[in-house]
Parts: sequence; C-alpha cells; structure tokens
Amino acid sequence: MPTYRIAPSLLSADFARLGEELKAVIQAGADWIHFDVMDNHYVPNLTFGPMVCQALRKHAVRADGSPVPIDVHLMVQPVDALAQAFADAGADLISFHPDASIHVDRTLQLIRAAGCKAGLVYNPAAPIDALEWVIDKVDHVLVMSVNPGFGGQSFIDSALRKIERLRRLIDASGRDIHLEVDGGIKVDNIRRVADAGADTFVAGSAIFGHKDYAHVIDAMRAELARGR
Repeated sequence: MPTYRIAPSLLSADFARLGEELKAVIQAGADWIHFDVMDNHYVPNLTFGPMVCQALRKHAVRADGSPVPIDVHLMVQPVDALAQAFADAGADLISFHPDASIHVDRTLQLIRAAGCKAGLVYNPAAPIDALEWVIDKVDHVLVMSVNPGFGGQSFIDSALRKIERLRRLIDASGRDIHLEVDGGIKVDNIRRVADAGADTFVAGSAIFGHKDYAHVIDAMRAELARGR
C-alpha cells in the first residue's frame, strides 16, 4: 500500500488565528501543511506572502520537535522571484503552474538549487505535456480538481482521468514523485482519488470547516486504509 499524506490547506483556516490553527491541525495528524499563494493576477484572489510563511515556520513542528513540511503552491505570475522568496522563508516544497513560467526547466532548477522540492501544478483543463520534458527535475505533481482561486469548491470528476494518466507517467519514469490532489477532497471521495493514483491529499474546508480536525483526518485515513 502506498504511503499516503494528508495536507490541510491554510486557505480555509481562521486567518486571525493562523498560528493556533497550524498547531491544532498538526496535533490532529497533518502530514504536510499546504500553503496557497495567490496574487490577484494569475488567480482572482490574494492570500499569503513569504513573511507569513516565515512567521509560521517555527510553529510547524510536531510534539517531538520534528518539522512538518510546508508545501507552498504558487498561483502567481511571474514565478521565479516569489519561489526564491518562499525558499528563503522556510518552505520545504514549492510548486507552480507551467503556464505561469516563461522557462519551466529553469524555474524547477531554481527551486531545487534553493534547497526545496520542486513541483508542477496542472489546472483542470491544462495539458500535462510539459512533465515529459522535465520529469527528471520534478519531485511532486499537483493536480487541481477545482479551478484555482477559491476554497470550498466541488471536486471536478475529470481530474480522476488526469490523475490516472499522471500515475502511469510517473510509474514509467521509475522516479519517486509524489502525486498530490487539491480541490474538493472530502472523506466521501478520498478513496476514489487514491484509487486513481494519488498519494497526497490537500483538504481545506473539509477539515477546517469541522470543529474536530482530528476526527476528519482520522476518517480520511480510515477510508485510505480500506484499499480498493
């Protein structure tokens, strides 16, 4: 069975209590923390900057002191300057949309040279062709199962076919590349998404919209443990 990761998205947290929310969701069992960066240009919303990431970095630790990876998803254009800024702010993984970068290969190299894992993100209607040419520099792929820009949207079923295609491409490469999905992930569909080939699941409102974060995360893990 694959190793599954659940990555709560701070986009759905209480912004007035981000530090507390971060600690609470880690205590509830988060594997990664998903950090959605929107610029009101590439997407129609404005969220967090590098200073927020830097401020939260010291809180992203488990009870035993081990760090929890901060997974930064850049919905910005241009990409490179902010990718470097988030690397400097303590991000562990940084992903971006290929159509937002003039030189995808160069941006991936920049992120990895800064000491972070590098990823590509694919919108619902975006082709995945670019991955074939840069797969040697990619550590994770993120599939958007909603249109980016806002939390709380419903899962787009066609994303399942894209996940299946990407899983085949990743497996054929022989590389250890995480396949992450973001958008409308809930307890009642997480198993279907895993069956399509995903191993990492971003969930925002499904977790932060519930009073008991641990209850939701435990329920997601129980679904993932069921197998096909």
